Amino acid sequence: MAGLPVPDRDRGLFETLLIVDGMPVELGAHLERLAASLAALFEAELPPELADAARENGRGMGLGRMRIDVRPGGAAPSFAVEAVHPGDFFPGRERAAALCSLPCDGGLGPHKWADRRALGGSGGSSVPLLLDRGDEVLEAARANVFVATEGVLKTPPADGRILPGLARAGAVAAANEAEVEVVETPLTRGDLLDADEVFLTGSVRGVEPARSLDGASLRTAGTLSRRVGDRLRRRWLAGLPVAAAAPALAAGPRPGPRAR
Repeated sequence: MAGLPVPDRDRGLFETLLIVDGMPVELGAHLERLAASLAALFEAELPPELADAARENGRGMGLGRMRIDVRPGGAAPSFAVEAVHPGDFFPGRERAAALCSLPCDGGLGPHKWADRRALGGSGGSSVPLLLDRGDEVLEAARANVFVATEGVLKTPPADGRILPGLARAGAVAAANEAEVEVVETPLTRGDLLDADEVFLTGSVRGVEPARSLDGASLRTAGTLSRRVGDRLRRRWLAGLPVAAAAPALAAGPRPGPRAR
């Protein structure tokens, strides 16, 4: 199984996160992860004004997606912040992801590289699923992967081959609150095809069901993914003002406004 090309380091790193009523969700956690990668890879620090720039950029947007790019070089790293409308926020089965296998020997590692060209197009409902040797599931191009089997949630281990997603951590915490057992364990393509439920977790869409893998139908996401999704949504919005959080909490799974 061939690996994907090594990302171009000069393109730097990025983060994506949700905006609710003008406020970036878990901004501090995203910037901490970005800072850790920047320090480890480039021995550089985040620009001190980045947090304020992110907050200002999201101002006035009801429900949105923010992308923060940081590129090393010069006396200090440069950054760009862009807020746009998201495609989906906790989408339902009718907008579930269609997964397509993509060989990725050794994975892309634990950093969120801005260079995503090797992954091809991952917009809309078609999402590359990265596979290591032996059809071992690593992660999706835009999310981490979970399966439910006989009441237990399973997800690939954060062993250096995958990005340890913040939504992944939130979903594990939400499952623990709901007294749902979560196991980090290697998964294969066959495990996804045999699972009772398959879903993705990402910092914009939240919990996203998967409907197919390489054209083969996956079982409809059900009880466990809904329980985790409901709790994760509440965890994300708990720190926001009531006026901001209430509409998103009440709406449940629904499409977000489309970018024009």
